[in-house]
Amino acid sequence: MDREQIKQILPHREPMLLLDEVELSEEDGQPVSVGKYKVRGDEFFLQGHFPGNPIVPGVIQCEMIAQAAVALLPDTKNAVPMYTGLNNVKFKHPLLPGDTAVMTVHLTARKGIFCFAKGKLEANGKLCTSAEFSFAIVPQRS
Repeated sequence: MDREQIKQILPHREPMLLLDEVELSEEDGQPVSVGKYKVRGDEFFLQGHFPGNPIVPGVIQCEMIAQAAVALLPDTKNAVPMYTGLNNVKFKHPLLPGDTAVMTVHLTARKGIFCFAKGKLEANGKLCTSAEFSFAIVPQRS
């Protein structure tokens, strides 16, 4: 999927759309989403984090992972995915301007509107962030 196809699934728009492309596949019979985002260096979240030494904030990295997860769900049209929890988040390596973030996400369970997943973000062959998380698929307010 390219950005325009991603917009068919995710309600996010610039500057909060943090996926350039997504590929869906299977691993051990389970669906897997692999998203990519090229950190250009002009993003709003780099402007003050940190002057002269820009580093993608950890919360933004978690958002990138979560956006890649939503691509696994077919029922997000007219709905908003909302974080409900983050667990076992680990930051191992900085994500920098010029890097391409690669997010790999597996859904681990689904109960009604609640989804549970685990994911990681890598760049340049190094693990930057890993997390377990949950989110709800909430109908859009009219």
